[in-house]
This record gives sequence, structure tokens and C-alpha cells, in this order.
Amino acid sequence: MIENIRLSFQGIFSHKMRSFLTMLGIIIGIAAIIAIVSTIKGTNDQIKENLVGSGNNIVKVNLSMNGYVVTPSEYMEGMAGVPVIDDSVLRKMEEDKSIKKAVKYHQAVSYQGVNYKNNSLNGVNMIGARNDYIEIFSYELTRGRKFVDRDFTQFRNVVILDSAAVSTLFQGEDPIDKTIEVKGIPFVVVGVVSKGDSFRPVVETVEDWYTYYGESNSGMIIFPDTCWQEIYQYDEPYQVVIKASSTEAMTKAGKAAEDILNAEFKTPRGGMNAEGEETIKYKSEDTLEKAKELQRLKSSTSQQLIWIASISLIVGGIGVMNIMLVSVTERTREIGLKKALGARRRTILGQFLTEASVLTSIGGIIGVGAGIGLAYFISKVADVPVAISAPAIIISVIFSMVIGIIFGLIPSIKASNLNPIDALRYE
Repeated sequence: MIENIRLSFQGIFSHKMRSFLTMLGIIIGIAAIIAIVSTIKGTNDQIKENLVGSGNNIVKVNLSMNGYVVTPSEYMEGMAGVPVIDDSVLRKMEEDKSIKKAVKYHQAVSYQGVNYKNNSLNGVNMIGARNDYIEIFSYELTRGRKFVDRDFTQFRNVVILDSAAVSTLFQGEDPIDKTIEVKGIPFVVVGVVSKGDSFRPVVETVEDWYTYYGESNSGMIIFPDTCWQEIYQYDEPYQVVIKASSTEAMTKAGKAAEDILNAEFKTPRGGMNAEGEETIKYKSEDTLEKAKELQRLKSSTSQQLIWIASISLIVGGIGVMNIMLVSVTERTREIGLKKALGARRRTILGQFLTEASVLTSIGGIIGVGAGIGLAYFISKVADVPVAISAPAIIISVIFSMVIGIIFGLIPSIKASNLNPIDALRYE
């Protein structure tokens, strides 16, 4: 085998231009496939990051009416029978292996009534929670402090704002220890948070903007959940957010949390109206499934491009077969001499198959390098994400070797079947 490989390299380097042109089809095919696969993988990773969040693995479990998410403040008359979520329910969720952390919170959107001097907030996201809400969403404290125990036990009117709310209300003024009014009630700003760098969605369309920023374009205000009743004058049911143990477990974790919460309803199927029809229940957001659907759409389209690129591999294989037939013709006397000296058919067959495999393998390796370079070039020019796939590289090199064996088989069989006397007489 080692001798066959040495002879293969000797034959390839003795006809450099011819060997390169023979490998060109393999190089182009492998390079195209590597570039396409890398672009697909990069795009799929970006889809998952945009919809799911990089490393956050967050799933919201919201109250839903007939499949549509509702907040208690929007539909209070339908909230009868919604169970109280206490710490024991959260602990029950965290017993599930797919759920790493569970946090309860209140949420509403206020379209008026948040003011500081002459500045006001419209459409602000109101959150009633504890510090675990800030932690699970990976908000970073940029100024001031988080909540302390006395804020809850003494029912202090304090708030934490995000950077968008600070920018609108204070316009460059330091917000810490300043008092804002929320529906006529004074609250002291004790901290400012901002979203961490772990998730930066790519916004290319108006729909993208509404998907990622539409809910909280005016900012966010976080209150101690003990203050919520003072603001809204009634006890509201909690919403829940969970952190899955992994990205792949998000769907399972959301379903597990959903089932646990709905099991807490006093009625068998959640909230019921007078006719016994289901109205209110908890439902998890399946953002991972949305990502998978988009990934499947992208992949199915790109698979067609891979098949088209594979045609060049077939063309390259035909080129290998053609050049190997030429090589057999050129080396007929050499083959005849080897067979006359006692070389067996399988020895001749192995020599030419090895040469074909080495030729295509070199083309495959060059194609991989060209494909990686092409992928990064496309990334720069077209501004698309790229993620190099190691399995695709390994499979491409192996596949190129298989092409050499398949298309080199006919010339190798022809060489091994030559009659030594006729071969020695060949001119």
C-alpha cells in the first residue's frame, strides 16, 4: 500500500498540470458544498440565537385564553379560579431535570401615568418581581443597587429602571435616588439595568423590530412584587419564566412547567366559563420550535444547492475516470512488464485504484481549504453568518476518496485484465 501511494504521488507530480485539471472538478464541488454547508449552519445558529437567545434558554409561561396570551390587567373578569403560584409550585418545577430555574412575576403595559418632571413614558413594560427576575434574564446592574429584603418587608416604593426608560425620563440626568410618579404614586429609583451582551438580535425588517423590541420600546420598570397591589388595586395572578437546562430542552421544559401550573387549577382543565368551556390556562412559548421551523425552511432550500454543487463532483469523477483511462493506455507496456514478472491482477488493480483515490483525496483537501476561504469571503461580501462544520469537512474528504475509488474502478479493472504479451507488444 505504501509503495502504491508513493507511485501515485510520483505519477501525479510527473504530470502536474494534467493532474490539477483533473482535480479541478473535485475541488470546485467540495469547495461549493463546504461553503454552502457553512453558510447554512451559520444562518441556523443565528436563527436560534435571534429567537431563543444565546445561552439564556429562557421560556415564558403565560396565561392564555383560547390560544392567545393575555395579561391579568387586560382580562381580569376571566381570572377567577386562576391558582396562586407560591414558592412550592416553583420548587416543584425545578425538580424536573429539564428546568434549571423558575421565577414568578407580574407584568403589564402602562400607556400613561409614568412621569418625571415634564417627561413621561408611554407603553412602558411594568414588571412586579424580585431580584431573581433580573438574574434569570441576565440583566446587568449599571448603576445603583438591586432590591434588598427591607424593600419587600417594609413595602418600600422603590423601582429599578432599564436604560431605555432612563433615557426617556431623565435625558442625561442621574436617575439614582430621584422620585418618579407611577399613576400618581411616588417611587424612588434605586437602580438601573441593561440587557447583557449575550443576545443581540439582527433586525432587518419591521417584523423583526416588533418581534424583538416591540413589546418594550419605551423601556421597563421593575417594582418589588409587594407593591403591585398598590399600583393596580387588586391581586393579580403571576406569570412564570423558566430557565431550561439546555437549549434543546426548552420545549420539554416549557411543557413541563405548563402542565404543573395547569394542574394547580381547581377545575380539571384550567379556567372554565359557565358553559364549561376552557377560557384561561397557562401556555408556554415554544420559541425553539419556531427556530427549528425556520431552520428547516432554510435547510430545505439550501439542500437543493448542495445537490446542484454535487453535480460538479460527478463531473470531476468522470474527469478522473477519463484521465485514468489515458494513464492505463500510456502505461500499457509497464503493466505488461509487471505482469510478465509475476505481478497479480489485484496488485495492478490496487495500484491504479490507489492512484485514483490519492488524486481525488488531494483534490478534496484543496477543495476544503478553498471552501473555507469561499465561506468567509461570502460572509464578508454578503454579510451572512458562517459556522465551519467539522463533520462536513471530514465527510467531504472521505467522499472525494470514494469518488476516486468508484470512478477509478473501470480503468483499474481494464489495467488488471491486460494480457501481458499484448501489453508488451503495444506501441
